Amino acid sequence: MSKVSMRGQEMPESPISKLVPLAAAAKERGTKVYHLNIGQPDLPTPQVGLDALKNIDRTLLEYSTPEGYLSYRKKLAGYYKKYDINVEPDDIVITCGGSEAVQIAFMACLDPGDEIILTEPLYANYLGFAIPAGIKVRTITTKIEDGFALPAVEKFEELINEKTKAILICNPNNPTGSLYTPEEMDQIRDMVKKHDLLLFSDEVYREFVYTENPYISAGSLEGIEQNVVILDSVSKRYSECGVRIGALVTRNKEIRDTAIKFCQARVSPPLVGQIVAEASVDTPDEYFREVYDEYVERRNCLISGLNDIPGVFSPTPMGAFYTVAKLPVDDADKFCSWCLSSFSYEGQTVMMAPASGFYITPGAGRNQVRIAYVLKKEDMERAIIVLRKALEAYPGRVEE
Repeated sequence: MSKVSMRGQEMPESPISKLVPLAAAAKERGTKVYHLNIGQPDLPTPQVGLDALKNIDRTLLEYSTPEGYLSYRKKLAGYYKKYDINVEPDDIVITCGGSEAVQIAFMACLDPGDEIILTEPLYANYLGFAIPAGIKVRTITTKIEDGFALPAVEKFEELINEKTKAILICNPNNPTGSLYTPEEMDQIRDMVKKHDLLLFSDEVYREFVYTENPYISAGSLEGIEQNVVILDSVSKRYSECGVRIGALVTRNKEIRDTAIKFCQARVSPPLVGQIVAEASVDTPDEYFREVYDEYVERRNCLISGLNDIPGVFSPTPMGAFYTVAKLPVDDADKFCSWCLSSFSYEGQTVMMAPASGFYITPGAGRNQVRIAYVLKKEDMERAIIVLRKALEAYPGRVEE
């Protein structure tokens, strides 16, 4: 008899974690590994957040309310208004990171057997949250040649049936770095309204937009206010991945009240994390200007360097801090493993995330990788040189 559940057998392995042992072994051999594989910002956490952490003077670290401290939710409501997201503190539920926000949204809104539509490549953990909830994920594949733009509405219409309950978007997008235009957001709004669907909108990267096109939050779309659930996190905008604070935001009271019941089951979001996150709402604008300028410089360095390598193509990402690149290789999974297990150039190698792990369609993304530009420019330039040398030496290189 199997000792493992069917859910456990269906759970996908992280496209990043499976390479971690190989990276550790490379380091043991004395090889320097340039980590382009994970969205862990290396820029400093805002000083106001660090000061709040250092100056905690409580004598008791107690539970907060299941939905999070009111003082923090009040400050968050003010923050959201800057992005034309007009919500009240009671519309906000604090979660244990953005991951729990996704998980609770699925559990509160969808039943086993319900279907949700996403574009792929997609954030791999969405599938990891859908499987335990018994939700069927249906995908529309976007194309690297088109910069992973939103597919035509007709592509969505082909998938919508009586079991379809929601659409999930990530804007700006992880893993592609694409950003939906105002026209594309209007298309999504009209489709949601026409079919009375839920719209889950992962907006973790809203601070990282590198285009003159305005960033449009799903929370600002008129006519579907009761259909929208925003999923958020402080991990990226404040470089606070470790405090594990996210938020579920909705003006739909029934969804909010149901979400809180799931929050009651896990008792409380992290106390210390809420203290740091609440203080971080007061981060000065100068911090974001410096962070923005740094990521733009890194992005430009990476995209220019990638597209200068023979056989490599990457569209220019308009947001977040990722890009998906097409490589001249037979299999990106094998190539990424080979870089860590069998290759080094002047004692250095690169670690990337095979893009196949961000697709559900079998065989899709086989020659693509996701690259996170979370290294300083000097390291990024060096990593590009190492990647070029690796592609020149790789036995499975494919010449077009």
